[in-house]
Amino acid sequence: MASPNAVKVRRIYESPLPEDGTRILVDRLWPRGLTKEKARIDHWYKAIAPSPQLRKWYAHDPELFEEFSRRYRAELDAPEALAALDQLRTLAGRGPLTLLTATKEPSISEAAVLCTLITEGTHPSNT
Repeated sequence: MASPNAVKVRRIYESPLPEDGTRILVDRLWPRGLTKEKARIDHWYKAIAPSPQLRKWYAHDPELFEEFSRRYRAELDAPEALAALDQLRTLAGRGPLTLLTATKEPSISEAAVLCTLITEGTHPSNT
């Protein structure tokens, strides 16, 4: 289990910080208007992103975040997503980890859900 301080959630459009550690993009789509050089990511985990259907349903409506979180955790039970989540936990155990998203409000994004799962060390369907 990673330290809560070892995993952060940030917008990919913010300038990288030295304390970011390993920078992982967790969105399915590449952020608009951002070059790969400027993003300065270490990895892009498309497999762990919410399905297009869930993303469109949610539309980052704060009132839907709790239900989005429940549905997203159910999606994370898929083998490929579980493997990616295990990789993120391994990276977090090695040092600082920053989960990046293009959303305007990272605190109600898939990155926030992942951050909780990584720091609590829980299985997606157990929370």
